[in-house]
Amino acid sequence: MLRRLWNRWMGPGAVKPSTSLAEIREAFERAAADEEHFPSTIDPRILHVRVVVEEMKGRERVLDLGCGKGRFARLLRAASPETTVVAADLALAMLQSAPPSLARCAAAMLSLPFRNGAFSGAYATESLEHAVDVDRALAELARVVAPGGRIVIIDKNAEHWGRLETPPWERWFRAEDLAGRLRRHCRQVSVAPISYWEDVAPDGLFLCWKATR
Repeated sequence: MLRRLWNRWMGPGAVKPSTSLAEIREAFERAAADEEHFPSTIDPRILHVRVVVEEMKGRERVLDLGCGKGRFARLLRAASPETTVVAADLALAMLQSAPPSLARCAAAMLSLPFRNGAFSGAYATESLEHAVDVDRALAELARVVAPGGRIVIIDKNAEHWGRLETPPWERWFRAEDLAGRLRRHCRQVSVAPISYWEDVAPDGLFLCWKATR
């Protein structure tokens, strides 16, 4: 479905074997109008949300990298009003749907406009898969998190590639491969499957990486 949506947003013949950052930005600028597939809200009971809130609650300053419309960030902010949540995304149209209680920032993953150690926590939920250079994106994510800070990444498992239609640039990750990349920057890294609902066993599609900077 996402590949068909990509054709609709970008026009016939838009699917390419490699895609530039500018093309990805344009795709998400257009996709922001599609509330059905890119909603502004998410059920707070979903485990993906709960993990993010549990790991980031109470921290002074947290980065939501690739925040979309800020659906995770707004729930973290509600659960932890003392936390400054910076919602960063490539697409301005996505950020316009994020609530003003968040510190909104237009930014690319490969060049974040923050000083070293600016955050005590950071997370990326189904956003790293859109990075044109995963290693560089991870290095930037780690750079802006202070020593001792926490990092959470939730994304799709490469062993289940093909279960969903994807835009042409998207990539999924193997558990230990991404964990190894994170270990270049972090002291402690763990990875485990994660489901949507607490009473449903993980089916392997999603993985959750947790790291201490």
